[in-house]
Amino acid sequence: MKKLYLLLITACLALLSMQSSAKSLDFYFDEKINFDPAIPTPESVLGYQVGDWHVRHDQLVAYMKLLAQKSERINLEVIGYSHEQRPLLLLTITNPSRLNNIDAVRKQHLAQSIQGNNIKNDSPAITWMGYSVHGNEASGSNAALLVAYYLAAAQGEKINKLLDETVILLDPSLNPDGLARFSQWVNSYKGKNISADPNHKDHNEAWPSGRTNHYFTDLNRDWLLLQHPESRARIAKYHQWMPHILTDFHEMGPHSTYFFQPGIPSRKFPLTPDENVQLTKDIATFHAAALDQQGELYFTQESFDDFYIGKGSTYPDIHGTIGILFEQGSVRGHKYDTINGLREFSDAIKNQLTTSLSTFDAVVSGKQGLLSYQQRFYQDTAKLAKKDDVKGYLVAGGKDKSRFNAFLTLLNQHQINAYPLNKDASVAKQTFQANSSVFIPLNQPQYRLIKSAFLQQTSFKDNTFYDVSGWNLAHSFNLAFAEVSSTRAVKYQEQAWLPTSNKGNQTLSPNYAFAFEWNDYLAPKLLSQLQQNGIVARGAIKPFTASTTNGEHAFAAGTIIIAKGLQQDENWFNKLQKLVSNSTVKVHQITSGLTTQGIDIGSRNIVPLKAPKVLLVGGQGTSQYEVGEVWYYLDRYLDIAATLVDLERLSRIDLAPYTHIIMTNGRFSSVSTKTVDKLKYWVQHGGVVWGHKSGAKFLADKGILKAEYLSSSDLAKAFPTDNLSYADKDSYHGDKRIAGAIFNANIDLSHPLSFSYERNTLPVFKNDTFVLKPSTKPFVNVATYTAEPLLAGFSHDKNNQQIAEQAVLVAHNFGKGKVVAMSDNPVFRSYWYGTSRLLSNAIFFGHAIDSE
Repeated sequence: MKKLYLLLITACLALLSMQSSAKSLDFYFDEKINFDPAIPTPESVLGYQVGDWHVRHDQLVAYMKLLAQKSERINLEVIGYSHEQRPLLLLTITNPSRLNNIDAVRKQHLAQSIQGNNIKNDSPAITWMGYSVHGNEASGSNAALLVAYYLAAAQGEKINKLLDETVILLDPSLNPDGLARFSQWVNSYKGKNISADPNHKDHNEAWPSGRTNHYFTDLNRDWLLLQHPESRARIAKYHQWMPHILTDFHEMGPHSTYFFQPGIPSRKFPLTPDENVQLTKDIATFHAAALDQQGELYFTQESFDDFYIGKGSTYPDIHGTIGILFEQGSVRGHKYDTINGLREFSDAIKNQLTTSLSTFDAVVSGKQGLLSYQQRFYQDTAKLAKKDDVKGYLVAGGKDKSRFNAFLTLLNQHQINAYPLNKDASVAKQTFQANSSVFIPLNQPQYRLIKSAFLQQTSFKDNTFYDVSGWNLAHSFNLAFAEVSSTRAVKYQEQAWLPTSNKGNQTLSPNYAFAFEWNDYLAPKLLSQLQQNGIVARGAIKPFTASTTNGEHAFAAGTIIIAKGLQQDENWFNKLQKLVSNSTVKVHQITSGLTTQGIDIGSRNIVPLKAPKVLLVGGQGTSQYEVGEVWYYLDRYLDIAATLVDLERLSRIDLAPYTHIIMTNGRFSSVSTKTVDKLKYWVQHGGVVWGHKSGAKFLADKGILKAEYLSSSDLAKAFPTDNLSYADKDSYHGDKRIAGAIFNANIDLSHPLSFSYERNTLPVFKNDTFVLKPSTKPFVNVATYTAEPLLAGFSHDKNNQQIAEQAVLVAHNFGKGKVVAMSDNPVFRSYWYGTSRLLSNAIFFGHAIDSE
């Protein structure tokens, strides 16, 4: 009986082991590897084997900190914090003697690579390992536990050689907030008996997914744009080190196998050297050999491209680093039934570990080639700059100092030098004023990045793009610029522009009224702060000239006025002083209500401005990216706490308290007739509704927006399908699509939604084929595409011809309320500063629109 009992116990334990799918270190590592028992294993800290649960970010941090304490091979640094204040870790790993002198090693490396000093025999290859920039592609961060353990604890000749030949920079979680959101989700729906059914809840994430960061942003598109703290911290550290190799570990659909670069050869960025592609191919042989040994399926040179330089595997390529993308077929939870059989989370982790280790093998084997390549890269860069017919770019800041400073700060973060002009310069029929313009010479180490930042290419060998094909930074900030072919007439300062403090430190004295112009990018934020503090502000619909404490001043339409006679709060002036002293927006002190020209301070054309209460429609059915971009803009730049409401709850929400409703891109077919009627009633009684892309289409379909449109299917009719072979499929779909390009628009500068704009043209980012038709009625069309609209990126001529002279932005009355609609996203990836002002104008001046 006792024997039978023991057999039952053994069988039960075996069954439990099977059900939990727990894998020991022997599953992940070659049994020949010996580990230092003094170094804690992941299981000893987590309480479970890697892969049995999805690691939480706090657990990941705890383990990495403990490794750094226990191993003399590791330094741990907190390089920043996510939006949710999770630490961003970077582990520096090498042999102990080098680690003790690591800053000198770093400086020597930069001197060799960028300055061209002789490469020493003992110089290490700098290898950056980055995991899970998409938080729900979690096999990367879970594999990082094992990679770090291996580097800290492995013993023997192979690991010693690796540590002697390299400095490894390990970033275990590029997106802590997304990883935390996803791990909470999948762990919450894991049972003792794990379901591999694709319909199970853990395989179908809620909105928003863990792919994105706190503000629903895809951080893998933010390497160039640097709108988020995770990216800014990483890029600052990247430029401190300039690694020879940078790895970027991702996941793809569950039914895919495993991908590693090179990608599609015809889709690399033109300034990426061919030698980069060859080195990537050489490194790929190590991944192939390692996966072959395990019998794993994989593929290369398909699907993924290297054109957009703002991704984790492409940004390094134009800095002399070999950027390598890895994509593992996702398990989406803990188990998944795929076309390739049952896949477990531990399988995905093992593949990511395997290619991490094969990367190390490739680096050690090809170290001298990697070091000499990066040095040649910068030597060749200097030659390219010298031969280029373009010597640099002039960029005009205009009156908006905050927007211009944001542009220059972005360049500075990328180690690009911009020099203020000493005197005015005239190029290409444009005048660049000395007090508000810069010259960006191409003859600097960042030549290739500068060329890409000002890219205006519209013709491409391969018209199929995985991501955007146009991203010109000057266009995104709506800044006038010109190529310079000769610097003889360009006089600029010797000292490059550097960021300065943003604090204004203005001091006010009691006066009749105070005013600030709307042209500064941060003016809407100051207005929002005033309203939140109970200070009554009004907006001038027409220009005027008034007497101020510094003499007469001409104020443009859109100027904000704080009149003493309108204030109800006895402490209003002290509040005003406090807000102004912390703002860079220039505030003028007006001494009389009687102006010297134009409308007076008491005019009916100086209208009341409602404090906005914004409802932002999100949730399942809406684009998490575009909702997040609007939320981020309102929160960061307007100091507005938007109310984020799921689409399915809209029918149950009392709309009366809200001044504005914003509808981004999404699928709105589930919205009931009752909800549409409620929305119409709300607008008719004074609400302002904004819709862009399919949000605008929804408003038009429901009769709220009085505009017609061309849908994607309408534009597609221009592309004939006769005589197409099966081989033509990719090019056919690529021609129809606008993956992301920049178009030019004419803008009515007299319209309230155009307040703050100085030029009558406006670059607009477009990444779909929906377009509004212009209204035949007067006073409705705010902006329309030009007759030849394409500025940068790929868009087929058939699309361009149909988009030409169509509407970008329209606005009209609807009862007592207003409807504003835009063909495109005004805040694309949070860096499209130029068109974002259309949205802030609609929020603060929307009620002032009168289309009749």
